[in-house]
Amino acid sequence: MRPQSTRSAPNPRGGCAIAVGTEHAPARGNDAGSPAPDQAQLEAARKRAHRRKLSKNWSLFILFAGPNILLILAFIYYPLFSNMYYSTLDWRLGARTATPVGLDNYITFFTSPSGQEVWRVTGIFTLGAVAGSMILGLLIALVLNKRIPGRTAARTAVFSPYVLSGVGVALVWDFIFDPNRGALMHLLAVFGIESPSWKLDADWNLVMVIIVYVWKNLGYCAVVFLAGLQSVPRDLIEAAMIDKAGAVRRFFSIVLPLLTPTVFFLLVTNIIFSMTNAFDILRTMTPTGHGTNTIIFEIYLQSFGQYQRAGYSAAIAVVLFFTLFLITAVQLRYVERKVHYQ
Repeated sequence: MRPQSTRSAPNPRGGCAIAVGTEHAPARGNDAGSPAPDQAQLEAARKRAHRRKLSKNWSLFILFAGPNILLILAFIYYPLFSNMYYSTLDWRLGARTATPVGLDNYITFFTSPSGQEVWRVTGIFTLGAVAGSMILGLLIALVLNKRIPGRTAARTAVFSPYVLSGVGVALVWDFIFDPNRGALMHLLAVFGIESPSWKLDADWNLVMVIIVYVWKNLGYCAVVFLAGLQSVPRDLIEAAMIDKAGAVRRFFSIVLPLLTPTVFFLLVTNIIFSMTNAFDILRTMTPTGHGTNTIIFEIYLQSFGQYQRAGYSAAIAVVLFFTLFLITAVQLRYVERKVHYQ
C-alpha cells in the first residue's frame, strides 16, 4: 500500500473533524533542464547515423575521385614543382651534374636581348592570332546564322580545319607559301604582284604563321559565336526592327552586348591557346624559329634545340605558367565586369 498522510478537515455541520487521506505527489527529476533518457539515446543515435553517412560519403569520394586526384598530382603538380626546381639549376640536357644558380636563369631571360625578342614576338603573335580568329570568326558566324542554302555544309567546312592535325595543316600551307613553286606565288603573279620572301624575312615569317594559325582556329570561334547568336532572343530583334533600327544599330545595341559572355570565354581560351598550342605550326613551318620564337617555341629551342640549356628552358616554362595565370586572373577580375549575363 502507498503511504498516506492524514489531515483534519472541519465538519461543515459542526461535528468532529474528519481525517482526509492524501497520496504523495510523484517525485520530479533532479534537474528539470536535463534531457530525458530517451531523448539522450535519440541524440546519440542521430550522431552515429551522421558519422556513418559522412564516412560513406568520404569513401565514395575517395573511390571515384581518388584515382583522378592521384593522376593530377603525378602528371601535373609533380612536374610543375620539379620544373621550378630545375629552373634554379645550370643544367645541360643529358648532363649528370648541375650547378645551382638561384634566380640567374630568370634574370637572364628578362634582361637579355634574346629574352626581350621573345616577349616582342609572343605579343605580336598573340595579338594577331586572337584578334584575327575572333573578328573573322564573328563575321563568319553572322553570315552562317542567316537562312541561306547550304549553310549546314558551310558550317562543316568552316569548322573542319580546327580538328585537323596542326602538322598536316602546316605542311600544306608551307607548300602554299613557298616563294619558288608555291600556289600563292602563282596566284599573286596573275595580278602582277611578286611573292614576298616568306621564308627569308623574319617579319614575313611571323605574318605567315599568324595567317596559318588564324585559318586553323577561326572555325572554333565561328561555331562558338554561332551558338551565342542563336541564343539571342528573337523578340528583341523584332522590336528593334519595328522601331526602324538598322542592322548596324541592332548589332551594336542588342546583339553584341548579349554576346559578351561568349566574347569573354573566347578571349580567355584563345589567349591561352595561342601561347601554348601553336607549337606544331611553328615547329613545322619554321624549324629554327627565324622570327617566330614565341615563348612556347623558345622553351623547345633552348631545351631540345642547339642550346641544350634545360635549366634555362625550365625557367622560361615557369614564366609562361605564371604569365598565363596572371592574364587569366586579370581577365576574371576586370574584364568580366563588362559581361552581361542577362
